Amino acid sequence: MYAKTRRWWTGLRAAADDRGMTTAEYAMGTLAACALAVVLYRLVTSQAVKSMLQSVLERALHAPF
Repeated sequence: MYAKTRRWWTGLRAAADDRGMTTAEYAMGTLAACALAVVLYRLVTSQAVKSMLQSVLERALHAPF
């Protein structure tokens, strides 16, 4: 029984068509990268981050040497 199941599973895997697999993986990676870019853009352009960066830059420019 085990040998018959193993042959069936091996034949099933061999018959599978994986030509579109890499394209789907690239599409998911691109989608994830775009989603991360949107989140980072929203974070950097938020008022809290803008004011924090502005205060850091002002302190750096007015620091005594």
